[in-house]
Amino acid sequence: MSLAITSTETHPHCAEILGVLAQVVHLDDEGLRRLALAWHDNDEVAKARDHALQPDTPLILEVLAAFDSLAGLFAEDLAGTAPYITVPAPVTALALKAVRDAIAAAYARPVLTEQEYADLSAPWHSVYPERRMQMPDFGPQHHEVMALLTSIPGLACHRHDPVAATLRDNLLVHARGMEPDAHTAAIESAWQAAVLTGRRRLWFLASRSAQESYNRACGACARLIDDDDRAVLAICLGVVAAMLVRDVLDTESCDTLLAPVGSLMPPTAA
Repeated sequence: MSLAITSTETHPHCAEILGVLAQVVHLDDEGLRRLALAWHDNDEVAKARDHALQPDTPLILEVLAAFDSLAGLFAEDLAGTAPYITVPAPVTALALKAVRDAIAAAYARPVLTEQEYADLSAPWHSVYPERRMQMPDFGPQHHEVMALLTSIPGLACHRHDPVAATLRDNLLVHARGMEPDAHTAAIESAWQAAVLTGRRRLWFLASRSAQESYNRACGACARLIDDDDRAVLAICLGVVAAMLVRDVLDTESCDTLLAPVGSLMPPTAA
């Protein structure tokens, strides 16, 4: 069966996979504590985990990529040094074991026995018995954030796409003309707003998505990342960050970061 599963969209349990991945970025402190309490390891769970992470598991590379993303998403929580972290790092580490098992179980479900699937996913289902949204909710500006994330990959084609070239050139002109200190201060204000509104993990997810899509080489031009690309990417990340917290961000920071939004989004969406 695994040979026929070539993408998450073709996976028979796509909805479950997307539901788990979406819920992860919305995990709050209470959710982390409950998952940590629910997770227990034993021989049966360990065997099920080993089966779920075999090389022939459906989309095993996506599973491992999800684990990597999880580590980045909760890096600050695991470090436990930021003043806004309230859950002890060991508790978060236990909770993430439950999350990883749930991700592995969802992806590997076609090749697991019912008991193996139940053993791996039990802690997650005990805390989240109902499937949640199938994609992360970026908050009050969800559609605008999604529009931005969708527009950024096209910039990779600037060497052979005249429209992409114009957009990238406009962003580069803005990057060269802005005040670096003002941009840095605005980014910091946006980050504080994300922390206060519980959107810091959404910040990480959106930023990582934007960077990966921009850095992905375009097959037609096989471009290499240079300083101009990095400058454009910094502007793009600032726009995404500001849009994520636009409803609570101060006017000055909002104006600074969203000034080039017209180069990434249609005026009606901005």
